[in-house]
Amino acid sequence: MAVDLALYQPDIAQNTGTLLRLGACLGVHVHIIHPTGFQFSPRSIRRGALDYLEHARFTEHDSSADFDAWRRSAGRRLVLLSTKSSASAYAVSYLPGDLLLLGRETAGVPDAVAADADLRVRIPMRQDMRSLNVAVAGSLVLGEALRQTNGFAALT
Repeated sequence: MAVDLALYQPDIAQNTGTLLRLGACLGVHVHIIHPTGFQFSPRSIRRGALDYLEHARFTEHDSSADFDAWRRSAGRRLVLLSTKSSASAYAVSYLPGDLLLLGRETAGVPDAVAADADLRVRIPMRQDMRSLNVAVAGSLVLGEALRQTNGFAALT
């Protein structure tokens, strides 16, 4: 089972398109948890996805509850990227089948969603900086998770 990305109610179409493009290039499935802060359509995400959308594998979930029910029935571990975590994204072990959850660009995830995460990680950065762009953060942690789970092997 491969590592997947999950986007919790994304606010910015360009970031969503960029993460779908990342998924297409790396063979990673992306989960979009609705509602989004924009009309989710090929047209709205074109700027970030370019012409990679036809190669992206993604699933839309109607709500956070629907996504959570699906992931629990599938036995998938939920790994939340959060600036509030004390665990470094580079000091934990990732497992095949992990779902890397990225919060909304403007608000992260609600406390109830964070509480459901099996693991919470943060990207180490300067203390006086607030956060990275969600697509950049997702790329960094996804790369580490794929490295640890041998997820790049099928691409070479």
